[in-house]
Amino acid sequence: MESVHRGGVLAAEALQRSAGGYEELWLLASHLGDPKAAVLLLFPAVFHTHRRAGIAVLWAAALSEWINLVLKWILFGERPYWWIGESGLFSENPPKVQQFPSTCETGPGSPSGHAMVSAAVWWVIVSSLASCVHKRTGSKILAAVPYLLYAVFLGCVGLSRIFILAHFPHQVIAGLLTGVLLGVFLKWSVPEHRPLLFFFRFSLSLLFGALLMHGALQNFGVDLSWSIPLAKRWCSRSEWIRMDTAPFSSLSRVAGVLLGLGLAQYWKPGGWALPWVPRTLCLALSSIALHYINSFPVPTAPPLLFYSLFFLKYSIVPQVVMVLVPGFVHLLTAKPKRE
Repeated sequence: MESVHRGGVLAAEALQRSAGGYEELWLLASHLGDPKAAVLLLFPAVFHTHRRAGIAVLWAAALSEWINLVLKWILFGERPYWWIGESGLFSENPPKVQQFPSTCETGPGSPSGHAMVSAAVWWVIVSSLASCVHKRTGSKILAAVPYLLYAVFLGCVGLSRIFILAHFPHQVIAGLLTGVLLGVFLKWSVPEHRPLLFFFRFSLSLLFGALLMHGALQNFGVDLSWSIPLAKRWCSRSEWIRMDTAPFSSLSRVAGVLLGLGLAQYWKPGGWALPWVPRTLCLALSSIALHYINSFPVPTAPPLLFYSLFFLKYSIVPQVVMVLVPGFVHLLTAKPKRE
């Protein structure tokens, strides 16, 4: 494994040297591949285009992120930005690499969450789009275009994670393959029209299931916080260490999103049947609202307060996108009934 890690560092060095002029592009690709972006950016855009597809995106994002968290706890993957210093292999000839604000994630590195969640979520979208194109045009070539764009996007996300020293190449490949398999499976299990109790139980099951696993491993002497001191030690700048990249932040986001999805379908089953123009307005207003929700400051101490508020923040997201904003637009655009 040491030789694999060493080769990954050299690959990152070569990538930064040859493609360093496209730094902004790589940072953008990494941002778009963030599991958070699937919830805050992709979900509202897809939902206001096609309701069931939007729910499928949120469902795939939540479950793939939870599975990724569990795999990271089990696999104990290193991250390049701290392995370089910890390995001691580069003391005489250190690689000429640099870190970025999105480099210093504090959780284990295998498999890549960005690659895994992106592969799962975008498979749900791309496979449906390709089927629609083939049904309307009958052309297999045109139907293959979404898959080609899918591969290009995932390639950019994967390379961006290597470029910023967040992952080794084998971690990215593992995330991509696992994500595609999850996307294929989750596409056919969309929980539309499920009762609130289903989401309540599912959210609590994932939350407490992960906590019980964490506690059990800790009791067996397995330190699941091993990566946090390494991240703090080897990150170039202390302000780049953020609590929203910690494993428990992912768990809070997943549980909050699923509970919020259940509440949104409970408040307004089926939603509103809005024409295209009001739906475009819904997308604009949802994006603005989610921007402010995401930027709302959450106190980082004590940690339990942070994770609780983080949970609440993401439980609000589906309700804003699916209920509050469409309901407001419906009131604005609905024609008064004639008596």
